[in-house]
Parts: sequence; structure tokens; C-alpha cells
Amino acid sequence: MVKYQTPKPSKPDPIHPLTPTQSHEPSSLPLSSPLRRRSLRLSATPDSTANNSTASQADQREKTFLNLRSGKKVLKRTMPDESEQVHNSNNLDLPENTADVAVSADPAATPARVSAGNRKRNSHSTGSEHDGFINLRTGKKVLKRAIANDSEEQGSDNSNANEDGSADKIDNAIAYTVASRVRTRSRNSGAGDRGSGSGYRRNNHMDRFHEIARENASRFAHFLPEEDADDRSAPVPEPAREEIEDWPGPFSTAMKIIRDRGTKLQNAATSSQANLCESIAWVPKTKKGNVGVSVPSLQDMCLDILAKNVDAIASLDSVPDALRHRLSQLLCDSRRINGHFLELLVRGTPTEIRLRDCSWLTEERFTECFRMCDTRNLVVLQLDQCGRCLPDYVIVVTLAQSRRHLSRLTTLSLSGACRLSDGGLRAIVSSAPALRSINLSQCSLLTSASIYILAESLRYLLKELYLDDCQGLDAALIVPALIELEHLEVLSVAGLQTVCDEFVKNYTVARGQNMKELVLKDCTNLTDASIKVIVEHCPGLCVLDLVNLIKLTDLSVGYLTNGCRTLHTLKLCRNPFSDEAIAAFVETTGGSLKELSLNNIKKVGYHTTLSLANHAKNLYSLDLSWCRNLTDNALGLIVDSCLALRLLKLFGCSQVTDAFVNGHSNQQIQIIGLKMSPVLQHVKVPNPHQGALNYSSVSVDMV
Repeated sequence: MVKYQTPKPSKPDPIHPLTPTQSHEPSSLPLSSPLRRRSLRLSATPDSTANNSTASQADQREKTFLNLRSGKKVLKRTMPDESEQVHNSNNLDLPENTADVAVSADPAATPARVSAGNRKRNSHSTGSEHDGFINLRTGKKVLKRAIANDSEEQGSDNSNANEDGSADKIDNAIAYTVASRVRTRSRNSGAGDRGSGSGYRRNNHMDRFHEIARENASRFAHFLPEEDADDRSAPVPEPAREEIEDWPGPFSTAMKIIRDRGTKLQNAATSSQANLCESIAWVPKTKKGNVGVSVPSLQDMCLDILAKNVDAIASLDSVPDALRHRLSQLLCDSRRINGHFLELLVRGTPTEIRLRDCSWLTEERFTECFRMCDTRNLVVLQLDQCGRCLPDYVIVVTLAQSRRHLSRLTTLSLSGACRLSDGGLRAIVSSAPALRSINLSQCSLLTSASIYILAESLRYLLKELYLDDCQGLDAALIVPALIELEHLEVLSVAGLQTVCDEFVKNYTVARGQNMKELVLKDCTNLTDASIKVIVEHCPGLCVLDLVNLIKLTDLSVGYLTNGCRTLHTLKLCRNPFSDEAIAAFVETTGGSLKELSLNNIKKVGYHTTLSLANHAKNLYSLDLSWCRNLTDNALGLIVDSCLALRLLKLFGCSQVTDAFVNGHSNQQIQIIGLKMSPVLQHVKVPNPHQGALNYSSVSVDMV
């Protein structure tokens, strides 16, 4: 046994670059040194550690030896400050005594594995030879040391040095190895308590799993931007934006003018929409009590009296079809319609039978009325919401009694016929060979075969087809049948979720030259590519409905501005278009616009206001519902400048005050949607069964 004295803790030697620092790495042992395997539990008594020393030396070693229990991996010292030295790893002070150790001269050498035979041979050695040895159990990766502390002789380093001249190197390696191991244990366990060998291996596995998770985290991390409830606009593709802006055309020119105007306003420190609209110069007109009172006409008063006393009507002979239709609408809206009025409508040889709501009608009453009806002169038949009264077997015994039973019928509306199947539609088509317009909206039992039935029978006649919310139809399957309808001018596929860019491209390329009206409302899969194809292949398009197409961007407005010069009715409700794009469209094509819907386009503001006031002189109907950037000044300027404006919808515009309502100068305009204002009295329901080119009626869209 050779004793070495460690250096003073106040002047530690530099850490050797090859000094092992991992707590699980054992120190190298010279194979030539005798080893003795100790028990897992080291005795804390002086007799078990120094058999050949005196009693005074035993007492001294009892106080200064470092005894490590490998089972709990706790460094135990008999010194009074042992708890502080274990917990405070950063301020670890090595003992100022010599350590009875035997290690390899090279601290960076590979740890030697001691075989079982060597352990057996070492076990027969005397106790005095192994009191200061470092015992290593490689299986549990625990370092055991017993460091003796000499009394106050701290300056005699060379007197107890090893004869081979490597005492300083070995001593430094031991000192800093002890410091690094204790520091690692204190950092991992806090209280100096580490698990067993299995716990260490488990920690190794957890570290490896954490490393694998960090490497693969980027593969599984998908960051989706939250959809803004107020602005659902998609980012404009950069190449497409450059294409529409760089190409010289009306839209790019108008956009440049509007942006220059906006830049000047921003320089004037009025950048927000509210401030911009407030900067609009408009002076309300003072009316001084002579506010015009809306007086109903004599015809309206008579129709109201007839609707309230419908049971007293004896006959409708010689009554024009227009008055019959208005009376039927009043009764349906007020829920006063009954079987008596239906008998009055079907009596004689009627030319038009219009019922907007047949939900009250039973199968028996419908069969009784229409079995006796003379349909030789019937031209228009409207039976909306007839799902209750019109199954296939009722159609066969009433409307389709013979092959040409409805020989003069040109307009048929069976919206909401949820019990109508492909067989029932075939029977009706065979009975009405002269059909020009057919409305099959919300007929959920119809399949793609029904469109082929229409194409087979009405290939050269059908001009209007409404397929709104027919969820049984697959848009991809009905394209060939639609192409066979050679003279189709009006097509409505609103609400069909299978309508996509491919559908629009295939159909418009083949038959777009005849299109006058196209309704794509709620077809949410459509993008700017569809609008581009429509503009290129539908030169005569007059009516376009693009309500709630959230994937459209300002590019679509640019395509419409540059291409559709005959467009006079445009619905852009709930779309993410910018104020500048809408203003550029109005400045370019505003002279031909008759009906414009900007419902719930939240960015509409200052620029659109100026464009409407200066360029929309022929506008008849305007929907600005839920456009809350518009103030009294903006609305007043629009109403006073658009002299042809007769209907203005302002649902949801809670910012409008009496300053606008009582201050505008357009006495013929109807403003609906304001608080406490009547709604149903001003609603004019569209009549799509009077031909594709009859757009005099307007509708109310409150959403």
C-alpha cells in the first residue's frame, strides 16, 4: 500500500483533458496490483478497513475514510460536513489527506475488466494491502473508494510519493474524478441518491428515447394557422399576382390608381377604414318634418283584403295570372292558403299554377284536385316544397296520366320534392315534351341517371336547369349529360360539394359560349382557376353567383374585370376580397351593373364607396349587409350619387344612425334591414321560372 497526499483544495491543478467525467465510467486498474473483492455493504468500523494499524491510526481512519455503499449509491463520510459536500457539488472540497489507492498511471486508459479468477486471487490478500484500494464493480457501474486522511501534515507531498515518479498525475486524476462523479450524482439525484444498475440502464433508455423524439419531432409537427373568423382570406399566390398585375389591362390600371390614392391617405395619417370613411365629405339633407310617407296602392290594399278573406272568394275566372300569382304569394307567406284556394287555381283551363309552399298539402287533396284539372293550356307549374304530397305514384295518376298530358308546359318547378325519384322524373318528362325550364332543387333522391333522362328527352329544348342541394348527384358523373344539353343557358349547382375546378373546366369549355347565368353558390372547393376558365369561355355571361367561395382571392375579381364586360348581376357575399379589388371592379364595369351584392365582405370601405358613387350610375339593387366599415357619410354619398338605386339592404349594419336614414335625398329608395324596420313588406322573391333574362326581381339575403 502506497500513500499519496492530495494537493490543497485552494489551488487545484488543471483538469486533465482526458479525465473521465461520466458517472458510469470506471477507472482503470493495473492488472499487476493485487485486488480484493469487497462486499456490497462496506463496514464502517475501523477494524474492517485497517487490520495492521494501531489504535490511534484506526480512530483517525474512522473519521476520515470515504465509505460508499453501492446499493444506494450514497457517498458517506464521517466528517461533520458530509451532507453539505454531497449536496453542493459545485463547491466540492477534496480532503486534504493522502489516499491509499492503486490506479493506472494513465487516467485516460481503458477501464480494465477484472475477471472472476483475479477476484478470487485478490480475495486471499491481507487486509492491510487493500485498505486504500479503489474497488470497482463493473456490473453495477459503481466506483468505490476508501481515502484515508492523515493528520495535519499537508505540506509533505514528496515524502510519501510513489517511486515511479507518477504520483502527481495519479493524484490529480483521482481528485478530479471524485469531484466529477460526485457532481454528476448530486445533479441527477439532488440528495445523492441514485438508483441501482437497472435504474441507470432505464435512464439510458429514456435518454435515447428523448433523443429519437427530438430527431423525429419535425416530421410530426404540423402548424396550421388559425382561421380568423373575421378574415378567412387565403394568401394570394405570388406568381399569379404578378401575372394579373403585370399584364396591362383595366384591372391593373384601376388597382394602381386606387393604391396611389391609398398611399396618399396613409401619408395623411388616416389609415383605418373608419377614419377614411369619416373623411368622406357628405352633408345630410334637412327634411324639417316633411318626411315622405309610404302609401300603399289601391291594388295592394285589395289583395290584402282578399288574402284575409280567401274562403269568401267564389271564382278566379278572368283574373290575370300576375294577380293570381301575387295573391298566392300573400297566402303562402301568411300561412292562410288552403284546399279551397287550390281548387280555385286549378278550376277551368289555367295557364299558370304557382304555389310557393305545398308543405300543407296532403296526397289525397292533391290527387283530388289535379285529377280533375284540365292541363291542355298549362304553361307554368310551380309546386315548391311538395315533398309531402308528391311521391312517384301520385305523379303517375295526376301529372303524368298520359304521354303528352302536359303538352304545353314549358316551366316546371318541383323544389323540395324529397320523394321524387328517377322513375317519377322520367314520367313527368315524358308527359311534358316542351319543357324549357326545370327546377329540381333539394330533390335528394335523384341520382346522376336523372340528368341523363333530361339529356335524352330535352337535348335541344332545355334552357334552364336548377340542381341546388341535390346531394345525390355526383358532379363528375353528370358532366357528359350536361354537355348534351346544347342550348342550356342557365345552370345552378349551388350547394353541390362535389363541384370542383375540373367540373367547371370540362363544362364551360364545351358549352360556355351559351351561358347567360351561372350559380356556384356554396361550392367551396372552387378556386381562382375556375373563375379564369369561366371568363375565358363564357363571353355572354350576364349573371354570376359566387356566394361563400372562401378560396377565391383578388385574382378572381381581376379576371372578372378584364373579361366579363356583359355582366350586370354579381353576387360576392361572404368572400375574402379586398376593398381595393372591389373598387377596381366597380370603376371598370360599374356602368353596366344593375345588381351588386357585397354582403358580409368585411373589407369593403372607403375605396368601394368612392367607386360606387362615381361609376355605378345604373345600379338598381345594392346589398351592403354586414359591411360595418361603412359609416353614415359613406352610405349617404352612395345613395345620393346613385340616382337609379331603388333597393338598399343593410342587415347587420348597426353603425347606421338616423343621420343617414333621414338625411339622404333619394326619396324612391327602399332601405330594408335596419333596426325596427319592416322586412316582409319589402321582400321581392326572385322568380327564376320567367326566363333567364328577366332579372327585374330582387331578393333579400340577410346572412
